[in-house]
Amino acid sequence: MYEPSIYKESEQQTFFKMMTELKTDSLRVIPRSPRCSTADNLLRLTLKDHYDVTRELGRGTYGQVLFARCRETGKNVALKVLSKSNTKLREFEREFRFSYFLSPHSNVVDTYNVAFETRTAFVFAQEFAAYGDLFEKIPPQQGMAENDVKNVIKQVSSALDFMHSNDLVHRDIKPENILIFEPDFRKVKLTDFGMTRKEGLILRKVNGSIPYTPPEVCEAVKNESITVSSSGDVWAFGVLLFCMMTGNFPWENAEISDIYYNEFSLWQRRKCTKTPSQWRKFTPRILRFFRKTLEAKVERRCDVKEIKKYFSDTWLKPCAQSISDETEEDITTDADNINPLTSFLQSHGIDTKLDEKLRERRISEWLLAL
Repeated sequence: MYEPSIYKESEQQTFFKMMTELKTDSLRVIPRSPRCSTADNLLRLTLKDHYDVTRELGRGTYGQVLFARCRETGKNVALKVLSKSNTKLREFEREFRFSYFLSPHSNVVDTYNVAFETRTAFVFAQEFAAYGDLFEKIPPQQGMAENDVKNVIKQVSSALDFMHSNDLVHRDIKPENILIFEPDFRKVKLTDFGMTRKEGLILRKVNGSIPYTPPEVCEAVKNESITVSSSGDVWAFGVLLFCMMTGNFPWENAEISDIYYNEFSLWQRRKCTKTPSQWRKFTPRILRFFRKTLEAKVERRCDVKEIKKYFSDTWLKPCAQSISDETEEDITTDADNINPLTSFLQSHGIDTKLDEKLRERRISEWLLAL
């Protein structure tokens, strides 16, 4: 069984180049017995004959992940099972190969040289993460402790930088795809390379948008051509950081029709000096990083390794400081904000600093009273 740890860091580039140059039809899985071999060089096995499967770890449109013990070695593994009804052999080979190639990195989940098929599915084996995935560790509406966030972000950025340096784009960065191996987050690993593709590849948009999807993909219509770019991972990385620190998504979709994204976009383009309410808990320093990662113009988006400049900074404002406080760059005088309508309303005793909906209701009440 392949153990990624035997490869030294200096050998990674050579190993990766050699493996990625293999053709699609040359999946390197050696069957133990010639009579078990299939035309595609995959073992044809019955799962229960070789593994004791005890529970399901996860499930999705792709298939499922099972916790199992290998009967031959006694090792606990996670088996990724891809249904043949939803997955073509070529797609399975690609995911297995990318997962296997990236294994030498300490923050990429180990994928063993064990791949086979059953009557209904394709299967490959990975190391088991005893503490689950990151999604389960983020308190909703609250977020994680800053030090824990930094521990995770440092490792995920390292894994992504390794991928990008080898012209690979993950394309599915989210908490569910980050596995936890230590309870204090000292060891986390990136997983699920089913959507990974080469930098610059042209694809058709086939699925919808989620909060981690960058605007250039959100704006594309179904079947429209999109170019695979590491900048998409950078965008998702920025959204991931926000989610970890707040326990919320910054928006539903990165489109102007989304009120929260539109508010952020105006601030991002400096069309509005007031920091959007859900971003006010962050310090000015980390807000600069968010500006660079969540830049709508692809060519102006920074690399994921840019985060290294910010690890020594404080990312959250002290608890004693009001969340409604604004950063230095957002502070303006009352005179700067007063327009004729505001001045007129204030002269009639209407508080213009109230919540927008409450303000509109009071204006309506005042007009009706007249």
